[in-house]
Amino acid sequence: DVVAERRVTRTAGAPMSCRRSSRFWGLGCPKIFHEIEDSLVVVTNLSPHEVGAQRLYEELYCARGEMENRIKEQQLGLFADRTSSATLRANQLRLYFSSFAYVLLHGLRRLGLTGTAFAKAQSTTIRLKLLKIGARLRLTARKVWLSFSEAYPYASDIARILANLDRHPAWSPPG
Repeated sequence: DVVAERRVTRTAGAPMSCRRSSRFWGLGCPKIFHEIEDSLVVVTNLSPHEVGAQRLYEELYCARGEMENRIKEQQLGLFADRTSSATLRANQLRLYFSSFAYVLLHGLRRLGLTGTAFAKAQSTTIRLKLLKIGARLRLTARKVWLSFSEAYPYASDIARILANLDRHPAWSPPG
């Protein structure tokens, strides 16, 4: 097995394309940056006393990448990129629906999917394996019954998710 090693180092200087001096955070080998093909350079105006190189990379730079992944997930998994309608209002409504679906899915992930195999799953996986399923729904005066096929492989996960959601009431009365 090949184990990748990441060295995080800090070096000061200005990149060759900048006219004024700025702080350089080099993530990778601390050589001359334009000669290194496999290094990552993050330019910041934070002082070394505010944030260390390791914290800068792991908490700020990786968080930005995670945010970009969530935007891409909404575009691809929740169809936020489908704005092919003839009118602006129809496209705007589609984006509203996609954003609302993302907020609901994030709430489901935060409250219902904790402790399950789907806690870190992408929206497409959650949609296809948990939401886009066939089940028989029976309503009585006091209960809602969901009947799955005996061959449905995620019935125990659904039971766990419903138990997780049951611990978080949708609305609590004031007082």
